[in-house]
Amino acid sequence: MYKKILMPVDVFEMELSDKAVRHASFLARADNASITLLNVLPVNSRAMLRGFSADIKKFETYMAAESEKKLRDLKRLFDIDPAHIHTEVRFGSVRDEIIAMSAEGEYDVIVIGSKKPGITTHLLGSNAESVLRYAKLPVLVVR
Repeated sequence: MYKKILMPVDVFEMELSDKAVRHASFLARADNASITLLNVLPVNSRAMLRGFSADIKKFETYMAAESEKKLRDLKRLFDIDPAHIHTEVRFGSVRDEIIAMSAEGEYDVIVIGSKKPGITTHLLGSNAESVLRYAKLPVLVVR
């Protein structure tokens, strides 16, 4: 049913992904699917460091390396063949990058973790809600 699973994660807020990891693993095991872990880093750092392009590059390189390291650590939580788990780090709007990657990679489903509802998020976490609203493929939101 699902051959390619896209799983956006915030490697700096892993409690959102704990339950989602189990669900993505279950789906992947059922059909021998591959999982792509996607971490999107915000570009708002550019506004803070405007005029310091060398510093921006150093900061982005550092953040990308840290994200890759944390994604490699996250791969250990899955109970599927590590060769079926891929990682990607992108810079940009979380929603826009997830939607773009889901289309580019011809994924079958997006599995995303969500925060418990609060005053500001009402029903879902803001990123999960936004992805759910704009995605053109099935989205499994895990709480």
